[in-house]
Amino acid sequence: MTHEPARWLWAVGATVLWLVLTGFIVWRERRAKAAARAQSDAMAGVGESVLVAFVSQTGFAEQLAWMTARALQDGGVGARVLSFADLDSATLKAAGRALLIVSTTGEGDPPDAAARFVRKTMGQGADLAGLRFGLLALGDRSYDQFCGFGHAVDGWLRRWGAEPLFDLVEVDNGEAGAIRRWQHQLNQITGRLAAPDWAPAVFYPWRLVERTLVNPGSPGGAAYHLAFEPVGSAPDWAAGDIAEVGLPERDGVTPGAREYSIASLPSDGRVECLIRLMRHPDGTPGLASGWLTQDLAVGDEIGMRLRTNRSFHGPADETPMILIGNGTGIAGLRAHLKARSPAGGGAWLLFGERTRAHDAFFDAELEAWLASGVLRRLDRAFSRDAGDGRYVQDLVAGAADELRDWIGRGATIHVCGSLEGMAAGVHAALETALGAEALLDLLETGRYRRDVY
Repeated sequence: MTHEPARWLWAVGATVLWLVLTGFIVWRERRAKAAARAQSDAMAGVGESVLVAFVSQTGFAEQLAWMTARALQDGGVGARVLSFADLDSATLKAAGRALLIVSTTGEGDPPDAAARFVRKTMGQGADLAGLRFGLLALGDRSYDQFCGFGHAVDGWLRRWGAEPLFDLVEVDNGEAGAIRRWQHQLNQITGRLAAPDWAPAVFYPWRLVERTLVNPGSPGGAAYHLAFEPVGSAPDWAAGDIAEVGLPERDGVTPGAREYSIASLPSDGRVECLIRLMRHPDGTPGLASGWLTQDLAVGDEIGMRLRTNRSFHGPADETPMILIGNGTGIAGLRAHLKARSPAGGGAWLLFGERTRAHDAFFDAELEAWLASGVLRRLDRAFSRDAGDGRYVQDLVAGAADELRDWIGRGATIHVCGSLEGMAAGVHAALETALGAEALLDLLETGRYRRDVY
């Protein structure tokens, strides 16, 4: 009995200490959230800002969200950072533009912080018309449902009327190349020509060994077929991957890199690209295209790195492929055709350009692939030719029955070319031919892939 008061006092003391510690933790969390809100509000600035929303399990997505917001701010665009725990459909719609960094845990599961968003927001309908968004999906490719929650959020946004600013960017275990792809999209939003790499990578020496003007006299501007051989050992790559070309220093400033679809395979022994010479309104050549097609001499070396672009890789050889593109976008489609065999599932190319006389890129190769059976069907449209006047989306619309038949046989769709005009027109034509829900299902299951720029 004599020990009871002491035990009681110890119990009271322990309870008080627990309450103090709990209060301190709550105060610290609230202070941290208040500081984050204050920092977010300061970064938003005045005028229209972009909502940057994140959901993280390990903290990496949150880190990328703040780096995204700072990149936008450095480019003159305000940004507001918000956790998925505080996100709802009304906030998304009010934002107008949103960038989402979305982690996946395990086999396609959402992080814990997204539980409320999944149950209360994604679990019901929403009016997201007018919202434009970009999505960075973080995952681990060792799981079957790679980036599963990111794809689920992407599908939910599209299903309820939101329009993508660009296609979903997948990141496998923090892959530097994919994060640079995200940075490239941020540069498109801010209008910056270049920004420091968040995850710098090494450029390796490659030598220009061939450059050919492939469309002399074209009304669409000069396009050049370039080939580069490695100086030293050649890295491996796959059809659908990207070449990042480092630009030379100019006026004391290094303007970063430019991305080009690779039109060749490692078995060719060289990286080939199809590059159009771009010109500014005053007639001066573009910084990158002018250097590569005009200033660089055959035999000169450049710095280049090859980036894995799994979101545009092709299926197994026995799976049919529908390839759709325009202009220099045929480069990425050419690599896929090179990777296929006559005994495989076959491919169907739908391609659009300006004139047959000048712009029938890789015509001899395409005819050879058609004769061998690699290509089972070839449809081309030339918008400036008398008696034609069609665009590639018109080819899609006119072949709706055949498209449904190919999709029914398990075909995938790969689209490569210009983001403005072509990509939207082809997407609309595919929606009409296949149905919006069916096309969304193809997108979510990886059977509809795009490399548009």
